[in-house]
Amino acid sequence: MRGGWRNNRWSGLMVAFVLAAGLLLVSLLGLTRPLEDLLAAPLNALTRLLTQTSRTIITASEAPQTMEELLQRNADLERQLAALTAELLQLREIASDYQRLSGLLNYTNTRRDLRTLAADVIGVEQQSLLRSLIINRGARDGVRVGMPVITDLGLVGRVFRVTANAAQVQLITDQNSAVSGRLQTSRAEGTVLGRGLLTGSLRMLYIPIDSQVLEGDLVVTSGLGGNFPPDIVIGQVTSRRRLEFELSQEAEIRSFINFNTLEFVLVVTNFEAADINVFEPPQ
Repeated sequence: MRGGWRNNRWSGLMVAFVLAAGLLLVSLLGLTRPLEDLLAAPLNALTRLLTQTSRTIITASEAPQTMEELLQRNADLERQLAALTAELLQLREIASDYQRLSGLLNYTNTRRDLRTLAADVIGVEQQSLLRSLIINRGARDGVRVGMPVITDLGLVGRVFRVTANAAQVQLITDQNSAVSGRLQTSRAEGTVLGRGLLTGSLRMLYIPIDSQVLEGDLVVTSGLGGNFPPDIVIGQVTSRRRLEFELSQEAEIRSFINFNTLEFVLVVTNFEAADINVFEPPQ
């Protein structure tokens, strides 16, 4: 019995060895590739499932565990967004102010004959036919009644009321405003009147009938009358009108300034309006 068991044992080992060698040879020849792929498919699927499950568990462990935590995280994100939005708006305002102040600085560099004082617009007043600005410079800063107010785009108006730390500026668009102007091309002179409109619309009257008036021509201060220094831009001609049997012609002028959005202006401090009323003939 013991000898027969040993014979069977050696016979089984030989068969197993032959099968293993045969399988190895078949595998080396690539004949078992279809079977390997067939057996590997469910194993690969099981591996992917286990991997995805583990990732889900890890993510869930890192996520807020309660509704309170989720609400707190949402509130934190909203606060961060509000802070970043406020910072962005502040940076935009700084950039906008820088551009406007740079324009004023460049203008003062080109007009060396004018000494100016920068001022912030702190108020706008509209009373009946009078439209004016309030600026944050006054008598303590050397501002006086009659001083012209300008920007890099042209004439704004002139100071007509002063307190210790503020001043009121009559705009050239006011219906009570009259500025002696000159057409830059023909040098013809006339009087630029305000029309009381918010659009910067002006009208130039008393232009000599034989003078050439061109659309697009610039109108600058003439200096006549002693109320403003010469050669400050008032606006641009948009149209002209010549009435029959009239001894003069008129033109529509539009200022380059948006009077509704003025934030910074320049007060011309080295100009004093001349009082020429004493030279008028007695009545």
